[in-house]
Amino acid sequence: MNFELTASMMCANYGNLEKEVHDLEEGGIDSFHIDIMDGRYVPNFAMSLNDMRFIASAAKKPLDVHLMIEHPNNNIHIFLENLRKGDTVYIHPEAEYHPSTTLQKIINAGMVPGIAINPGTSIETVMEMLVIVKKVLVMAVNPGNAGQMYMPYVGKKITRLLAIKDEANFEICWDGACGEDKIRQYAPRGVKSFVLGTTLLFGKEAPYGDTLRHIRNLF
Repeated sequence: MNFELTASMMCANYGNLEKEVHDLEEGGIDSFHIDIMDGRYVPNFAMSLNDMRFIASAAKKPLDVHLMIEHPNNNIHIFLENLRKGDTVYIHPEAEYHPSTTLQKIINAGMVPGIAINPGTSIETVMEMLVIVKKVLVMAVNPGNAGQMYMPYVGKKITRLLAIKDEANFEICWDGACGEDKIRQYAPRGVKSFVLGTTLLFGKEAPYGDTLRHIRNLF
């Protein structure tokens, strides 16, 4: 089954971040999910521009950058100039006055444009952007912290997105409280990728490679 696994690097061991990157790549991770938080759009500070820059330099696999910041258009160039063509950049539509302008800058830089949809964000409010973006990051929890509980009504939202993804030409990525049950249920239905954090990947005794092989062998 064709689905991808991306590592939520805010959950990594920062005591030896370079080793974490290499171990994840050797274990078979598909990409690195980078959560940038400004303490304003979400009530937390997480990864920084320097964290993103280092992982970009250390990793061979693509980056999946999730900007949880207010008015990303003001500083989007700082992030784009430190990424590689083909990396993905997600913005939150609610965080920007004119999100399509920011998405166009992402496209012009050669990156993959994406939007992140919070649990409380309705599909109707982002419908026009679905024909612009290539990826939709569906938040199964409120953004800002790892280890939160799953919001069960998110499943209905994903069902609606699955019904229109082919016509609008975007991929769906699951982010938050991602356990084996979510992958078993939604990968066969067409969710393309899953962000792995403390629920499945980090803080476990098993090597990353063993965990990732186990997940891929669920089917």
